[in-house]
Amino acid sequence: MELGISTFGDVTPDGKAGGAVNAHQRVQELLEEVKLADEVGLDVFAFGEHHRPDFVISAPEVMMAAAASITKNIKLTSSVTVLSSADPVRTFQNFATVDLISGGRAEIIAGRGSFIESFPLFGFDLDDYNELFNEKLDMLLKINGTEKLNWEGKFRAPVKGQGIYPRPLQQQLPVWIGVGGTPASAKRAGALRLPMIIAILGSAPKHFITFVELYRESAEKAGHDVSKLELGISSQFYVADTIEEAKKEFYPSYEAVMNRVGRDRGWSPMNRESFNYLREQGPLVVGDAQHAIDKILEQYEMFKNTRFLAQLVTGHTPHKQVLKNIELYGTKVAPEVRKYIAGK
Repeated sequence: MELGISTFGDVTPDGKAGGAVNAHQRVQELLEEVKLADEVGLDVFAFGEHHRPDFVISAPEVMMAAAASITKNIKLTSSVTVLSSADPVRTFQNFATVDLISGGRAEIIAGRGSFIESFPLFGFDLDDYNELFNEKLDMLLKINGTEKLNWEGKFRAPVKGQGIYPRPLQQQLPVWIGVGGTPASAKRAGALRLPMIIAILGSAPKHFITFVELYRESAEKAGHDVSKLELGISSQFYVADTIEEAKKEFYPSYEAVMNRVGRDRGWSPMNRESFNYLREQGPLVVGDAQHAIDKILEQYEMFKNTRFLAQLVTGHTPHKQVLKNIELYGTKVAPEVRKYIAGK
């Protein structure tokens, strides 16, 4: 199983048109984080895409290119690329360029996005939410599979025999589908035999078993070899030397982001009781190294996933503690998880 990290780049908004000191510092910290993740032997680092003041990453491909220049082995991907509001041609070109810079380490995790800011920002209608994603995914996959494209759709001008350049170093860019819990998304990913990654954030992992079964059943019905499917799981994550240290260091950031997002979505306020329940019974991986090992392997036994992404939540956590978290993940957690799975 591949073990990695995903981040949205939590940042304290600068709140002004220029002189973005906080954003500058956060970008430098993100580069330190991916460099350390590479050095401690983690397999994947994923940069999320958002168009909000509280997250610094709106262009994951640019962050990936910067990361490619300071890392050697780690795979670099988005988490997710909001394909519904992007141009598939430009998306492919950007990621292919990252692939060339990195020596063949670029991937795309495509999704519809958990926030809607990109739709009005780029001039798209939310009523077309599903149609946009379906059409643009179709176009991206066709670009990935052929140098010269003949394609026509509803939302974009047609392409008639034009070449899409540059091409990646890899034979094709790996394209994953990022989903949050919609059965139709799982069925589509399975039917297309695309790797799928599920964000398990607010519900107990067992609630997603049926969802994963749908993914595999759809792949089998479409004639694909289910044993070769790739499945990723992503859960919020923080490791410290002790469980109490982890809870103390992680909670302020977690409470802040959940309540900030929750106000937009009508969620109940996050409190210590809810946090403890999600940590003990839910998907939160927050504790010492052994706690993280146990949680990751518990999910593995449920899903037989081939990838786990630890989602960082860092808004109020000192950077040195975030780096310690990554170090412990790479040096204490990852080796034991790999050892267990290798022995299966």
